Amino acid sequence: MGAYCLEIVYEQPSSSSQEGERYAFIDLGLNNLAAVTSNIPEFQPTLVCGKALKSCNQKYNKTLAKLKSELPSLQKTSKRIQGLTLKRNCKVDYYLHTASKYIIDKLLAHQINLLVIGHNQGWKQNLNIGDRNNQSFINIPHSRFIEQLTYKANLVGIEVKKTNESYTSKCSFLDLEFIQKQKTYLGKRIKRGLFRSSSGYF
Repeated sequence: MGAYCLEIVYEQPSSSSQEGERYAFIDLGLNNLAAVTSNIPEFQPTLVCGKALKSCNQKYNKTLAKLKSELPSLQKTSKRIQGLTLKRNCKVDYYLHTASKYIIDKLLAHQINLLVIGHNQGWKQNLNIGDRNNQSFINIPHSRFIEQLTYKANLVGIEVKKTNESYTSKCSFLDLEFIQKQKTYLGKRIKRGLFRSSSGYF
């Protein structure tokens, strides 16, 4: 199935950065594509739903498996598969553009000057959250989402920093432990959403 993708590149002067320590933070996920909060008291924490993308991927994977099962033994693709993939990619890209614009507009309205995005290099390679969740999570292009957030933020003068989240669930904030790999961690994560510090606080 033939298709053309038109990309228009144009130069736009970047806006000057806002003054003051007004920060926002984004945590990326699956059911919640993004959880957004800030150090500004009047900022209302926001969840950007990711279930639409999850549903889109599940439907795509199911249909793709069916179409592949109908192919002749030596054939790997077909026009129907190519069309299905193109449609899915366009839907995902549109959703990510819409979500990233919504977030940046919200940050701009609160005069945020620094956006911190949690990210782990290779975070999807050894993921183990169940086969179905693994497939859905890996199919969501979080790196593409970060790229869209970054260029949209830069256009309006918001600085973007990516921070490594590899050890955030193991290091103890209550014990002022540095977020890095430790030989022995001061606290312990009991389960999702429950952490115990070295002094016994939860």
